Amino acid sequence: MAVPKRKSSRMQRRQRKAANRYEGVQATYCPKCQAPLAPHRVCKACGYFDGEQILNVEA
Repeated sequence: MAVPKRKSSRMQRRQRKAANRYEGVQATYCPKCQAPLAPHRVCKACGYFDGEQILNVEA
């Protein structure tokens, strides 16, 4: 089994892992008002989540 000769520094480790750190959030759209929103979140435009009104949003 391969074993590293030296301990890898924190900076080397962080640089190697930095490429996978930020993954893009997939855009979803509200089924009620078609506004873009993050998945599993209440719509900021209309206040609906999963078919029921959660927030009262004044238009």
